Order: sequence, then C-alpha cells, then structure tokens
Amino acid sequence: MKIVIPGGTGQVGAVLKRALSSAGHEVVVLTRRPTRDGEVHWDGETLGPWATAIDGSDVVINLAGRSVSCRYTAPNLQAMMDSRVHSTQVVGEAIASAARPPRVWLQMSTATIYAHRFDAPNDEATGVIGGSEPDVPDYWSYSVDIARSWERAQEEADTPHTRKVALRSAMVMSPDRGGVLDILLRLARLGLGGPVAGGGQYISWVHDRDFVRAVEFLIEREDLVGPVNIAAPEPLPQRAFMRDLRSASHVPVGLPATRWMAEIGAFALRSDTELLLKSRRVVPGRLLDEGFAFEYARWPEAADDLVRRVRQRGLRRGRTGAGVPSLT
Repeated sequence: MKIVIPGGTGQVGAVLKRALSSAGHEVVVLTRRPTRDGEVHWDGETLGPWATAIDGSDVVINLAGRSVSCRYTAPNLQAMMDSRVHSTQVVGEAIASAARPPRVWLQMSTATIYAHRFDAPNDEATGVIGGSEPDVPDYWSYSVDIARSWERAQEEADTPHTRKVALRSAMVMSPDRGGVLDILLRLARLGLGGPVAGGGQYISWVHDRDFVRAVEFLIEREDLVGPVNIAAPEPLPQRAFMRDLRSASHVPVGLPATRWMAEIGAFALRSDTELLLKSRRVVPGRLLDEGFAFEYARWPEAADDLVRRVRQRGLRRGRTGAGVPSLT
C-alpha cells in the first residue's frame, strides 16, 4: 500500500513510518522541513504540489498539529487550534480533489476530548465529553474545544469515497528519544517519579506496538468509521503508573510533588500542568468490541518491555561512541 502521513516527523510519526515501512508499504511523509527520502514539503495550510502524493494513495494518516508540550498561553493554544484545524481542512481538500482518493483517512485526535473524571472510564459510547467540569482551570476547556474542532474538520470534509476514522489516542509510549516515555524516565532517574498532587488522576496510555497494530486493524476494517479510542484497556492512577515505571527502571524512590511543585516543574520543562493533573480515564470500547486483542494490556508488562528497549538503544549508541545516561 501507499500510505501518506501528513505531519509524520514527530514521535508518533516515527513509530508509524518505521513499522509500516518494515511491513513493506510505501510511506510518504508530508513535512514543512523535508530532509530525508520519502519526505515531501507542505505548509499544512494550502493546497500545493504535495497533494499529488495523496492522489492515488491507499491510506492517509494525518498527524499534523503543533506539539502540546508547551506552556498553555493564549498564543500557544491558538496555534494548537489553528495548526490542527487548518491542516485537517487542507487534507480534506486534497482528498476531495483527488482523481483517485484514498480508501481510508485516519485522523489523529486525542483522548483529552473526554472529561476530567475519576468515577468511571470513558469509552466512545458512554464517555463524557469534557469542557464543563467543576473545579478545574478554565483554560482546560479550550483543550477540549481544540479536540472537538479537530474532529469536526474531518467530519465536515466532503470526501464521500473515503472512509474516515478519528483516532482518540492516549499517550503513545515508545523508546524513542524526545517522546513522553523519555521525559518520564528522566524524571524517575532524578528521583522525581512519585505521586503528583496525590497521584489519583488516571493516566491512559498505549504501547507503541499496539498503537501500530490498532492503526493496521482500522485500515483493514472497512466497516469502522468515526471516533475510536486508541488506549490500553487498563488505565491506572498516576501514582501506580510511576511506581511501575520506577520498578521497571530499578529506581527505588520517587519523591512526591504537590500541585504547586508541579506548576514549578511544568514551567521549568516549558510544559503545562494539564498534562500532569488531568485525569484521563479512557478505555478502547470499540476496539475491544470488534475483537482487537492488545499485546500489552497492562502497564507493568508494557513498562518492562519499553525500558528493556530503551536499554538496548543505549547499548547500541554506546557501541557507536554516542553513549546515553544509564537507567540505573
């Protein structure tokens, strides 16, 4: 198959390109700064020569959008909104104008669309969409507005010959440098991998291999359309999540952090506390109902595998003279 990935140069794009290329597919990445074979320039806003890559392709997987790993200032939030909505709209325009449109368009979305809650998990059928929760910062609702606008841009695209699926993805855990797991491991090695603000907030996650397998499953299942949660079936509280990660990394102690300490840490990392404090209790209802079987359904086993692969990467880098900090 020919698979086009707009915005495919980030962590998730690297995971998909590596796996799909290894499976024998032709993968084309649309990026603002092409530097490698198989990368094509686009600006994420206007139709251009890049659209010829979509015409005649089999699958489009749109990952484009400004990173959420930043301070949630008004300009950054607006940039998140614009980059997601505009790129989705222009991908829709390219598909609509294609003489041979792709048969399926998988559009990245986010599990952040669901409400901050502790009482019950959110699946696609019964989950509560966020934006009106009491006792949370007002700007958290804007993250939900971004997610809803992102999905709406795909829904409104006039692409009658292309099946559309919105990937409401949890955090994708992979051993790649710069990904969310890399950041969490660095915090753990510094002794900062303990409970944050009590640690009761849920973390939804998905192992990178299960993310790829879910994408392949959705490509092949021609009857599935609309939002699909891409998350392991067992989300867990942050304190348990970090305890299991410390165990896999052989880090015995993780200091707890209060809410104000989390604010300082997020500021130092140029990130935002929503990523640490929002309870994302999301489960993959549709995938499970359709018979998808996770290889890594539980976090302890997933953490062991991921940390092992990080160590293997470090050994390879060490043999080439690059070296990486030890996990122990």
